[in-house]
Amino acid sequence: NEDLSDETQKTMAGYKTIALFGLDNRENGSLSKGRSDVIMLATISNKTKEIRLVSVYRDSYLDTGGGTFQKCNAAYSKGGPEQAISMLNTNLDLAITDYVTVDFNAIVECVDLLGGIEMTITDDEAVLMQGYIREINEITGHNSVCPPSGGTMVLDGVQACAYARIRYGGDDYRRTERQRAVLGAMMAKAQKSDLITLNRLINQAFSDIQTSFSSTDIIALAAKVFRYEIGETAGFPFEKTAKTYDKVGSVVIPCDLSSNVAQLHAFLYGESDYVPSDTVQANSAAIISKTGFRQGDGF
Repeated sequence: NEDLSDETQKTMAGYKTIALFGLDNRENGSLSKGRSDVIMLATISNKTKEIRLVSVYRDSYLDTGGGTFQKCNAAYSKGGPEQAISMLNTNLDLAITDYVTVDFNAIVECVDLLGGIEMTITDDEAVLMQGYIREINEITGHNSVCPPSGGTMVLDGVQACAYARIRYGGDDYRRTERQRAVLGAMMAKAQKSDLITLNRLINQAFSDIQTSFSSTDIIALAAKVFRYEIGETAGFPFEKTAKTYDKVGSVVIPCDLSSNVAQLHAFLYGESDYVPSDTVQANSAAIISKTGFRQGDGF
């Protein structure tokens, strides 16, 4: 990302930032294209090993490439992980080069290989999970059952994936909270495992994901898993509003993009006085022009 100043690049060099994509594909293993209904940034501090997670709302109204403003999850569908990463770098002043993409099957297998994850769900969530569990069973060939009620329990892979997919009982913002909770529970379970188990998981699951990392890279990262700690998590944009347009549908509008990007850099990298690049400021002005919403209009 040539827009980044030397000072910003130096600060960001103290962290490893990885893009995480989850595809809403019904065909297992088709990871090169599709709408990325999960878009997440995972930033690891090289010094403290703290991980911060930020969900980029899939309906965020951003430049997906070539000056086309639409739901940001369209970028992956248009140009795969390369275009999705470019979308993130361009709109958020990032310098991401590494990514991991999963689909339903990959999440199911990884959670099952970990022996399930402990989650607390509500009675309403248990009911809402039923339809998703039936669909994921059909897609993945599993035969998971629906929890009879809410409570604290160990979810298998199908159940965990269903929980992360719930769209109702709240809004899409709440769904991203569930997704981050599932990822956090997976890491907590991994930290209770030994390296032999983790290596077996990586070897078996590696063919189910698409990533810029080699299996050796992932094993090296996994070796440090016992030192990692998930800190604060958040959703982007921080200040936002929602509106439906005829051509692009219901979108989440940053109010405004520049101030949200400054807040993102403070959250991820501790840059309290970050000044967004000219590109971000131009995109911010374009969004204001197209939508009429500016800083102070969001929630």
